[in-house]
Amino acid sequence: MPVISVPQAFNEEDLYVDLRQMLGQPLFLKCEGFNFAGSIKLKAATEMVESAERRGVITRDSILVESSSGNLGVALSMIAASKGYRFFCVTDTRCNLATRLMMEALGSTVHVVSEGTADGGLLGARLAFVRDLCAANPHCVWLSQYTNADNWKAHYRRTAPAIARGFPDLDVLFIGVGTTGTLMGCARWFRRWHRPVRIVAVDSVGSAIFGDPPGRRMIPGLGMSVRPPLLDESYVDEAVRVEEADTIRTCRSLAMRGFLFGGSTGTVVSGAKKWLDRHDTRGLTPVAIAPDLGERYLDTIYQSNWVRGLYGEDVLLPDGPTEGDGRAHRAGASKGMTF
Repeated sequence: MPVISVPQAFNEEDLYVDLRQMLGQPLFLKCEGFNFAGSIKLKAATEMVESAERRGVITRDSILVESSSGNLGVALSMIAASKGYRFFCVTDTRCNLATRLMMEALGSTVHVVSEGTADGGLLGARLAFVRDLCAANPHCVWLSQYTNADNWKAHYRRTAPAIARGFPDLDVLFIGVGTTGTLMGCARWFRRWHRPVRIVAVDSVGSAIFGDPPGRRMIPGLGMSVRPPLLDESYVDEAVRVEEADTIRTCRSLAMRGFLFGGSTGTVVSGAKKWLDRHDTRGLTPVAIAPDLGERYLDTIYQSNWVRGLYGEDVLLPDGPTEGDGRAHRAGASKGMTF
């Protein structure tokens, strides 16, 4: 029976969902959202803060500062509250309302950037605001998830070894990319493993991580408008791009089976299925990492008016029982499944 005194001490590391029946392809989904921060970002947040503490960078007077589209901001808010630090998060208009409210409930200050820069978009504007903030206040400590090696070391030390314990015959690992911390930590660890593992990065269309021109992205989490400083492409075997419409279809399809996942997870699962459909999967052991759960997306991905307004009617799956006959709804829903 786990008994904890700080929230970051708990994280369910060994939970997987077998998606074979839903996808028609073998795929084990590693669920990372079962902790008090609700996402895989708890690992990076803990590693970055505790490393800075060990090095004496953070003191009792420090104000932790970070740019985040959401999940890391929640994780840092939780840790800051637990340790008695102040935390200032700089986000943008794509941040889900529930995520912002969670950060504020945990005592953090949240600044929302509404206009992007000409060369860096909303992320560029967020980073510029952080730099100005740190220059104006010597107590500010910018953890910088985009350049901080402790970001990927968290997954080198924890995420990859956990996957290896659960799947000693692992063949392919699908990892969503943003800062690329999860990708680089896992890829580095498996490069040294006793058997070759194919590392497939899953990115959003509109992201510039792998050299594509930046475009519109409305779902926070994966993708970046610039190349991440942490990325070393020599560790990546392949990159798959996923349209946001397919992310939404996948999330809503999983929800109709009872699994409410977040946008990052929908992207990873959609990209993994796309890859698996093109390859011979007989005898293959594939694992995908699910970074988040779905509660924070109830007013976006799972809100039909939001989806319809941005992506059109065709993206929507049946999202409620018909009057009189639930069986008719279920039959119609199965026809609308993307899997």
